[in-house]
Amino acid sequence: MRETAPAKVNLTLRVLGRRADGLHEIESLVAFAGVGDALTLTPGDALALSVGGPTAAAAGDVADNLVLKAARALAECVQALKLGRFTLSKRLPVAAGLGGGSADAAAALRLLARANGLAPDDARLMHAARSTGADVPVCLDPRPRFMRGVGDILSDPLDLQRLFAVLVNPGVAVATRDVFAALAAPPAAQAAPATWPRQTADLLDEIARGRNDLEEPAIELEPAIANVLAVLRKLPGCRLVRMSGSGATCFALFDSSRAASAAARTLRVGYPSWWVRATTLGG
Repeated sequence: MRETAPAKVNLTLRVLGRRADGLHEIESLVAFAGVGDALTLTPGDALALSVGGPTAAAAGDVADNLVLKAARALAECVQALKLGRFTLSKRLPVAAGLGGGSADAAAALRLLARANGLAPDDARLMHAARSTGADVPVCLDPRPRFMRGVGDILSDPLDLQRLFAVLVNPGVAVATRDVFAALAAPPAAQAAPATWPRQTADLLDEIARGRNDLEEPAIELEPAIANVLAVLRKLPGCRLVRMSGSGATCFALFDSSRAASAAARTLRVGYPSWWVRATTLGG
């Protein structure tokens, strides 16, 4: 059995404040890309994981992988859960603001649900996702949504039109905890009930008016991000440029697939050490 683990892109990201437990309240419009990692499962009695692929070397110790953490979290909720051997092909850059590890964990939960006859909306899947990591719940059903809280409050899926994008990572890893520490957010106030736009035009306006509050502190830690943003802004046909998540991956939006593909070709020639992908978001 095979599942893709699409890259999560934060089209907007507001940090609402720091909670008493040290975690941060956020609000983010999230979409998923047409690129990502791939995960397969061979059902069996024992739980195991092997990792390969172009970015596997940066993925860290297999024992700490979120795929295994997610599987164990679900096994605690589902008696006699059938497990097996996972094979992960890492294609996304690591510590890159694309939620790669979270997407992998969510793909593992979807595979285990299929192997054990669990419905996609089984509450135990979401419980395991929340136990695994902050970004895993939104990746469990990878469709455009707003997310709030620490990633645990999700909107219904959004009817976001397909966006044409180029994703770029300059080859630097940024630790999320360091970016939040550099932000030095004030204490979080009591959050009002979330009201999110749902119409396509309103969503596009939300993206255009939005921002990523983590962009500035991430640039302080890794100035290469500022260079990526500046290069993207100069590309012909570029409509909007922003960093995703805690970085260092940035995205540029274009009016067409052709324009995005042309921009990606230009970047690969000019910056051969960068990770560059033309893709679509949402839709």
